[in-house]
Amino acid sequence: MQIWKEYQEQHKDRFLNELLSLLKIPSISASSEHKQDMITCAEAVKKYFLDAGADTVTIYATDGHPIVYGEKNIDASKPTILVYGHYDVQPPDPLALWHSGPFDPIIKDGKIYARGSADDKGQFFMHVKALETLVKTNTLLCNIKFIIEGEEEIGSPNLAKFVKEHKELLKADVILISDTSMLSIENPSIDVGVRGLSYIEVEVTGANRDLHSGVYGGAVANPITILSKMIASCHDENNHITIPGFYDDVAEVTAEERIKMAEAPFDEEEYKKDLGVEVLWGENGYTTNERTGIRPTLEVNGIWGGYTGEGAKTVLPSKAYAKISARLVPNQSSEKITEKLLHYFTSIAPKGVMVKAQEHHGGEPYMTPIDSIEYKAAEKAMFSTFGKNPIPVRGGGSIPICALFEKELGIKIVFMGFGLDSDNLHSPNEKFDLINFYKGIETIPYFQQFYAALKQ
Repeated sequence: MQIWKEYQEQHKDRFLNELLSLLKIPSISASSEHKQDMITCAEAVKKYFLDAGADTVTIYATDGHPIVYGEKNIDASKPTILVYGHYDVQPPDPLALWHSGPFDPIIKDGKIYARGSADDKGQFFMHVKALETLVKTNTLLCNIKFIIEGEEEIGSPNLAKFVKEHKELLKADVILISDTSMLSIENPSIDVGVRGLSYIEVEVTGANRDLHSGVYGGAVANPITILSKMIASCHDENNHITIPGFYDDVAEVTAEERIKMAEAPFDEEEYKKDLGVEVLWGENGYTTNERTGIRPTLEVNGIWGGYTGEGAKTVLPSKAYAKISARLVPNQSSEKITEKLLHYFTSIAPKGVMVKAQEHHGGEPYMTPIDSIEYKAAEKAMFSTFGKNPIPVRGGGSIPICALFEKELGIKIVFMGFGLDSDNLHSPNEKFDLINFYKGIETIPYFQQFYAALKQ
């Protein structure tokens, strides 16, 4: 509607400045030293929603970081949309690789550079400004609820309890999430699914203390060497995961769906150029898009041990550590896969070392049916602002709470993300294109309009 566009154009500079202020808050959920920053950020989110026209906004304490809940009700007979997002962000490390301060947002080449710009502050903030647009132009057609949590980046450990205890509060007809990406501004897409997650940590202990590598090397097992061999054993020569039973429950994708996936534009040379790699790596028999969407994976997220400071120190370390995650596809269970991972690493431990493996967190895969009212409303909304139908794709990331939302609230989820895979999520120099930010604010009101019409 032209009235939306006019309002958004008049206030676009303020929209951006408010987002930049939010991005300055270092709301790092994984770090205890940022506990007060998490509270500060939750309070800022509350203020922005109230300013946008929400009737009520409440900050709920949890055993971890607070949850922000709010609502704008117009008519009990109208459909209700529940918007989910998160205000917590990943740690910015390694800081030396940032071109600018991770919490000192800058605009460069039409992009916002800051931690959380795309994941997920910039994306949930689009919903704040969409709500404001609808309220100020008196065009709101649905009741709006929102739940913005502060623990998504650490597996949402307290959100499940909150959802179970507040089912009536969260009662809605659909959940709308903007925490995913699309192919490009020229080729819009909608994620029809996200992968699940299993995350563990492995600790290998050798001698009871660090040793002189000249005096003891060759006589005592080196935990870093052992851990490296254990990790290397997780894939065979075809990059197929070797952990027993890992693929047992994988839902194989039909040939027809693989053909449809292949229709999505993909420039392999540009992909490699953007990443600075000469060749791609992955499970044999699958394309790059299939490897990151329909296949499960196992990756080492961090590995350390011994001396890593400046200069040299000839040490045979006592301990070595690794953080390892698996991305899961439909029919796989995070609980089952975590059990298999923990058992695998403890069972293959050679004599001479002690191995301890523990779970961090996990989540289930989720799929949205493309014949649902929710998806059709999103499709029509994207067409209204992009001028072409979005391509349905499977996202490679994970949103652990999705399966629980559907189980506890009995409603479907639709993903409408406006970020890009190249936005450096979880990496230095995270960014969010201004055009994508504004396009999201423009598109979200159309979803509400079409969803209200389709629900009649």
